[in-house]
Amino acid sequence: MVSQEPKGADKPGGKKKKLTKAEQLKLLQEEEERRLREEEEARLRYEKEEQERLEIQRLEKEKWRQLEEKDRQRRREELEELYLLEACFPEAEKLKQETRLLSRWKHYIQCDGSPDPSVSQELNTFITLWEEETNETFEQVIEKSKLVLSLIEKLKLILMETPLYELEDKTIKQYQGSILQLQELLHLKFNVATEILLRHASTLADLDSGNMERIIHGENLTLYIWANLKKNPRHRSVRFSETQIGFEIPRILAASDIALRLFHTHYDHITPLRPMPPPPPLPEEEENTPTVPEIVKEEVKVVEEAVNQEDQEESRQQESESNLINEEEVRVEDQGDLVHEVRTVSVKEESEPPKCEPKIALLSKKISAAQLLLIKNAPEKPGIFEENEVDLFQFTTLGGVYNLEILELPPQCKPVKGWMIVELLKEGLQKYTYPPETVEDNETENAFPPIEVTVEIHENVVFFEDPEVVRWDAEGQYWRTDGISNISYKQKERLITFSLDTFGPITLIQDTHINMPYQSWELRPMDSNTVLLTVTTVFTELQIQIKENLCMLASIKLKDQEHLSILEGKWMAPVPFIIALKEAGLNIFPSEYSHFYVVMNSKVREHLAEEPAESPPWELLLFSGDRAQRLRVDEDSECFSEALREDTEFHATLLHMVKDFASPEAMDRVRAAQCLVIDSVCHLLFSTRLLSYS
Repeated sequence: MVSQEPKGADKPGGKKKKLTKAEQLKLLQEEEERRLREEEEARLRYEKEEQERLEIQRLEKEKWRQLEEKDRQRRREELEELYLLEACFPEAEKLKQETRLLSRWKHYIQCDGSPDPSVSQELNTFITLWEEETNETFEQVIEKSKLVLSLIEKLKLILMETPLYELEDKTIKQYQGSILQLQELLHLKFNVATEILLRHASTLADLDSGNMERIIHGENLTLYIWANLKKNPRHRSVRFSETQIGFEIPRILAASDIALRLFHTHYDHITPLRPMPPPPPLPEEEENTPTVPEIVKEEVKVVEEAVNQEDQEESRQQESESNLINEEEVRVEDQGDLVHEVRTVSVKEESEPPKCEPKIALLSKKISAAQLLLIKNAPEKPGIFEENEVDLFQFTTLGGVYNLEILELPPQCKPVKGWMIVELLKEGLQKYTYPPETVEDNETENAFPPIEVTVEIHENVVFFEDPEVVRWDAEGQYWRTDGISNISYKQKERLITFSLDTFGPITLIQDTHINMPYQSWELRPMDSNTVLLTVTTVFTELQIQIKENLCMLASIKLKDQEHLSILEGKWMAPVPFIIALKEAGLNIFPSEYSHFYVVMNSKVREHLAEEPAESPPWELLLFSGDRAQRLRVDEDSECFSEALREDTEFHATLLHMVKDFASPEAMDRVRAAQCLVIDSVCHLLFSTRLLSYS
């Protein structure tokens, strides 16, 4: 069967019908017209968008210009208001200076026999008299140490609280030298008292063991001492009664005439004092301008002169009344001259500006320079350290110093016919060298193994991680990490056990920046002159209450720990409060070198991921040093922009920026705040540097 294709169908592989030239020309014309029409539409659309963009830009520039003009017009007014508020800092400094002078006056009128540590003559007399006292018992030295440690504390506070522009170099050297003198004398007195105690070891021996064991507690120290009277080589475990504190000694020591002393001072008297920073530089023409104490003294002098002038006027008036009849004409002439003189003086006083204004202005500059020192970053990292040396810019000693010593047992007292006879050694208390400097050939190194020591951590110190044990290098004058092994820490019992190659002072250290960076912080007013600062870190939350020139640790919350600090509820001035928090291990105060050590580590990120903080949206503000503004971006914005937020304006200060959206009651609180409160809050904010380390 043969199929037939329909008529008109193109054969496979056949050619399409070609367009004529007229048809091709028509298509090209239509395509060109469509292209031109699209280009024209695009051009018109671009011109319209460009006009709209330029118009928006013009409006924004005009709005920006108007805002700048408005800011320029009120800048002087805002800055003047800021200067009036900043006058609280010089006023607070004057009040603090008067408080320091009053404190010295109260000490003077008490006449309690204690010296003023800032007066070298009084302190030298005290030191000389105490050096002459002999045969003091350990309990007597402990009682005297309270006064000595208070004098050391006062000297340290004077160096920390007194503004640097009021301290001379010779005064700083005098105070630091006095601190070292008192520390050395106190340590010498404890050694002499220990020798006296060990002379009577045989009379104080325990009936069961035959050895002497004593624990003496003081307010700032604890003494654990053991005298090996029996020399039993099998008695190698020394544990002080009712404690787990003690030693595991080798056989050679168990059979020797020795005493073991663990002298725990709750303060650090070993670490060298850090040098004081230089005072902030001032312009040359202002160097000879009086400082705060001189201003206070001048005010006292003015009052005295006024009183003297009143007394002179009263005596002059009485004399003129007695000679009233005989010298009436002379008096009239004198009155005329006096009136003329008073008028002349009053004109001069009106023409001259008040003398106190430049002094207060200079004081404000000095205070500002001192505040800037608190937030200054060191340009370079601390110098090169020796091998195994502890970097005290990265770590902090905590819990005091454990002075571990092996002592030679001195000759014992012997009763003879109602008398106690004792041989006094000219060289005094001697240390027992272990291991010996020279070893005989038949002796091996195993004969002098490390000594195991167990000590208790002070109850008022917080360790957020296992503490590290370090020992003192007397020759190099620094703490080092070698020579210590087998460290074991029992957190609940607050006991730490370790082995020492040689005895000497040891201490515990913790990372200075363990609580940095902060997770969050909040500054909240409680009433007109009380503020609550809350700082949250990975391990803890601290609430600090500020009132007048005082600070208090309101509460402390530790992660996975129960802790009650003795600082809670105790009001202190800002500087001693900061020192107390640092000594308790609650350091939230960066130093000038902290930016070399603080990094955002994985521990912080994990904690933030596990417990995300929920908080309302925050206002983002920008202050360039010359202008403050509210930003359009928020915390969730992908990129930063300095674009101004809608319906907001520029201001000369952050204070006036906040004033735009703050309530009238809030601004009234700001204006009514006491100068000491503002000064204390400012000092804590500078010391914590919350914006830089959060």
